[in-house]
Amino acid sequence: MTAWVGLTGGIGSGKSTAARLFAQHGVPLIDADAVSRALTADGGAALPAIRAAFGEAVFDFSGNLNRAVLRQLVFQSSEAKAKLENILHPLILAEIRAQQQQYPQAAYGIIEIPLLAEQPVFQSILQRILVIDCSEETQIRRTIERSGLTRDMINGILAAQASRQQRRSIADDIISNEAGLPELAAAVERQHLIYQQLFGS
Repeated sequence: MTAWVGLTGGIGSGKSTAARLFAQHGVPLIDADAVSRALTADGGAALPAIRAAFGEAVFDFSGNLNRAVLRQLVFQSSEAKAKLENILHPLILAEIRAQQQQYPQAAYGIIEIPLLAEQPVFQSILQRILVIDCSEETQIRRTIERSGLTRDMINGILAAQASRQQRRSIADDIISNEAGLPELAAAVERQHLIYQQLFGS
C-alpha cells in the first residue's frame, strides 16, 4: 500500500519546486491547490454549493466564480471562511482519495498541501509530513522577486498563514531551503532515498 507524505511550506519557501523535484524521481505527486482550482473552475463540482451559500455576488456576468471577490469576502470574515472550507474540504479530500487510488504500487507519494498546518483535516490522509523550511526574510525576498508583490502585501499574507514554528511543529521531516536550487535538489534526493528505505521500495 502506498504511503503518502504531505509536503507543505509557507509562501516563497520553495515547496512547489521541491514537489516537482520529487516527481522527477518518479514519485507520484498530487497537488491539493490544483484539485481546489478544478473544483471551483467553470463547471466545477463546488460551484452549486458556493452559489447557494454566497449568492450571485461572487460570480461574474458569465456565471464564472469571481475568485477575487470570494477571496476578499473570506479574508474579511471568519464566518465566510468557515463556510467556504465546509464546502471545499470534503470535496478536496474525496478527489485526493480518488487520485491516491491511481497509485497502488508506489512505495510512497507526495501530496503538496500549502496550508496543511492551518487545515489539519488533511492530515487524516497522510502517513508523514515534510516541511520545506526557510527564514521569513528569505520567503519575503523570493516572493518579491517572483511575484512583484510589495513587502507590506507579503507581510499580510505571512500574517494570515501559520507561523514557521507552527509548521515545524507538525513536521516529521524538514528540508532547509535557504540556499539555491542545486542544494534543494540534493536535499530532495537524500529525502527520497530515506523515504524509499522507510516505505519499503
